[in-house]
Amino acid sequence: MDYKHLGRSGLRVSRLALGTMNFGDATDEPTAFQIMDAALEAGINFFDTADVYGGPQTPDMDKGFGISEEIIGRWLAQGGDRRDRIVLATKVYQPMGLGRNDKYLSAYHIRRACEASLRRLQTDHIDLYQMHHIDRATPWEEIWQAMDQLMREGKVTYVGSSNFAGWDIATAQNAATSRHLLGLVSEQSLYNLTARTVELEVIPALRYYGVGLIPWSPLAGGLLGGVLRKMSEGRRASDQVQQQIEQHRPQLERYEALCSDLGEQPADVALAWLLHNPVLTSAIIGPRTVEQLKDSPRALDISLSQETLRELDDIWPGPGGEAPQAYAW
Repeated sequence: MDYKHLGRSGLRVSRLALGTMNFGDATDEPTAFQIMDAALEAGINFFDTADVYGGPQTPDMDKGFGISEEIIGRWLAQGGDRRDRIVLATKVYQPMGLGRNDKYLSAYHIRRACEASLRRLQTDHIDLYQMHHIDRATPWEEIWQAMDQLMREGKVTYVGSSNFAGWDIATAQNAATSRHLLGLVSEQSLYNLTARTVELEVIPALRYYGVGLIPWSPLAGGLLGGVLRKMSEGRRASDQVQQQIEQHRPQLERYEALCSDLGEQPADVALAWLLHNPVLTSAIIGPRTVEQLKDSPRALDISLSQETLRELDDIWPGPGGEAPQAYAW
């Protein structure tokens, strides 16, 4: 396993991060325990979750919420050196109750959400506390005051963002600097060969401020994982995936043919393409089984030639570069 600093921080994390959104939903607890054990064995030290993961991602008192965190907490409670071996990341923003202040980024909600996550995770600190979405109704002075207090209390070590625009990252960093804080060390964004909008303004902002990129959905929900071959072997796809396949079939055919010529699995090529970007710290993988996890590290050993990178750009065009040159003189 390879490791890299999380943005400009001194913290080193694995180039592949274990995403746990499926825990409690598509993946049951015994299997989740096996996946986390296997991740440690593979050298993955970066575990990512969110307070809302493991269910419908909306408050549902029948199904509960915070399930993914609870599963991780019970895994950590087994003891040994599990907690000391991982960098534990979770998120705040989504509705966690039916009350008016049970969501978003008010200081009121941030404090209560953090305390609840700590209880579910059965730990005394969160290594990376991420804002799950931008909240433009709450001033940055309030947000950073709440985060600063949690850091002073030792409950949070680093702060990250997710789904921020480039100008949100700039605004957040300027507000943090005025308080003499480190500010953001990471940003989780949707980024893969099929979704490259962040190349316009988010990635340039991250590079300027020294914030590490952590892409989510690196395989586009399975679309880049060899979906055509799998369907030809008799595997079924959801209606949504089938619609995406029909929308992108010519590209998928070219992509999977290219991967075959390279002698590599499509999922590994998609991850390797992301990992070649110097702004990227870790790519989040969300295995549902131990077997899926064990296949992922192959991407770290793949070196894509300039010719291959150009062909991937031709198959999956980006926005044309960075703003404003992508659309103006």
